Amino acid sequence: MFKFYKANKAYYWNTFALAGPIVISQLGHTLVQTADTIIVGHFAGTIPLAAVSLVHSVFMIVLVIGLGISYGLTPLIAQENGRSNKEECAKLLSNSFWLNFISGILLFCFVYFGSMFAMTHADQDPQVVEVAKPYLLILSLSILPLMLFNTFKQFAEGLGFTKQAMSITIWGNVINVIIAVILVKGMFGIKPMGVAGVGIATLADRVLMMLAMSFYVLKSVNFKPYIKYFSFRFIDFSRIKAILKIGAPVAMQYVFEIGAFAGAALIAGKIGAIEQAAHQVAITLAAMTYMMASGIASAATIKVGNSFGNSNFYRLQKFAKVSYHIVIGFMVMTALIFAIANHQLPLIITTDVVVIGLATQLLVIAGLFQLFDGTQVVGLGVLRGMGDVNVPTIITFFAYWVIGLPSAYLMGITLDMGVKGIWYGLTLGLLTSSILLYFRYQNKIKKYVIA
Repeated sequence: MFKFYKANKAYYWNTFALAGPIVISQLGHTLVQTADTIIVGHFAGTIPLAAVSLVHSVFMIVLVIGLGISYGLTPLIAQENGRSNKEECAKLLSNSFWLNFISGILLFCFVYFGSMFAMTHADQDPQVVEVAKPYLLILSLSILPLMLFNTFKQFAEGLGFTKQAMSITIWGNVINVIIAVILVKGMFGIKPMGVAGVGIATLADRVLMMLAMSFYVLKSVNFKPYIKYFSFRFIDFSRIKAILKIGAPVAMQYVFEIGAFAGAALIAGKIGAIEQAAHQVAITLAAMTYMMASGIASAATIKVGNSFGNSNFYRLQKFAKVSYHIVIGFMVMTALIFAIANHQLPLIITTDVVVIGLATQLLVIAGLFQLFDGTQVVGLGVLRGMGDVNVPTIITFFAYWVIGLPSAYLMGITLDMGVKGIWYGLTLGLLTSSILLYFRYQNKIKKYVIA
C-alpha cells in the first residue's frame, strides 16, 4: 500500500486538492438540515424534533431528484473540457439552467400536492404531523433557488473550480444558523416561530447562495473563455436530453437510496416518536459523513470524466483507485469516531436522555454502516465519470429496495428488533450496493483497456 502511494503520490494529492472544497461544499447541504435539527432539538423539544425527522424523510426524496438532475451537468462539462471544447461547455450550462428552472417548479408542485398528502396518510403521530406541515411548505419553496445554485455550482466544479462554491456554502450556513436561532427562539421582539422558523431561515439562505454563485460564474475572469458563448436564450433540446440522459438516472439513484432511508424513518415512526427521534439523531450524524464521502465521489467523477473525455484510461484507473483508497481511509476514521464518541455525539442534537440512550446504540451500528456507504458512493461517482449511469441505477434499486428496506422491516418490525433492526437492514443494503458497483467498474474498465 505504501509503495503504491509513493508511486502515485501526485494522483492522491490531485484528488485531495479537488475533493477538499467539494467535501466542505457538499457537507454544507447537509449542515443546513443538521443545523435545523440541532436548533429544533435544543430549543423546541422532542415532538418538533420528530416532526423535523418526518419532514426531512418525505422532503429529501423530492430534493434529491432535483440534485440528481443538476448533477448530470458535471461529467459532461468534465468530458468536454477534457476535449478543450469551451463553446460546448457554455451551451451545456445554458440548457442546464432552463432544465433546472423547470424542474424546480415541478418539484415544488410535487412537494405541495404529493409529499404533504403522503405525510398526512403515513400512519404517523397526529401531533407530529400537525407541527410538520408548515415546515414542509416553507422548505419546499427553497427547491427552486437551490436548483439554480446547483446549475452554476456543477458547471464550476466540472471545470475544476471548487473553492468558490465551498466559500459560498460556508457563509450560507452561518446566515442560516443565525436566522434560525432568532426565529425559533423569538429574539429581538420576534414571536417564537418554532419549526417554521428554521424553514424560513433555510429559504433565505438558499436564495442568497443562488445569487452569489450565479454572479461569480457569470462575472469571474476564470470563466470568460466559456461565458462568451453563453446565452440564456440558447435552448437546444438535444443538449437538454444529453444532460437528462445522465441526470435522470443519477436522480433515480438518489431516490432509491434516500427513499430507502425515508422509508426507514417511517418504519421507525410506526414503532414510536422516541424511536423516530433517535433515528433522526443518528441519521443526521451519519448523513454528515456521507456527504463528505459524496464530495470525494464528485472529485472522482470530475477526474475520471476528464480522463474519459481524452481517452486516457491509464490515468482514469489511477484516479478511480486512489478515490477508493481515500474514501476507505476517511470512513474508517469516522467509524472509529462514531464508536468511541457514541455517548457524546447525540448531545450535539438533543438533550432528551431517552432519545440519547437509543441513539448511542445506533451510532455503534453506524460505524460499519459508514464504510459501505462511502465505498458505494465513490463507486457511483467513478461510473458516472465514465457516463455509465443506467446499470448503476438498477444496482441501487436492487440493493436498497429488494435487499435493504425489506430487511429493515423484517428485522425492525417482524422480528421485533426495534430501530436497531432497521439499521441492520440498511447496512445490508449498503454492503450489497458497494460490492455490486465495484464489480461493475471492474467489468467496465476491462472493456476499454482491452479495446
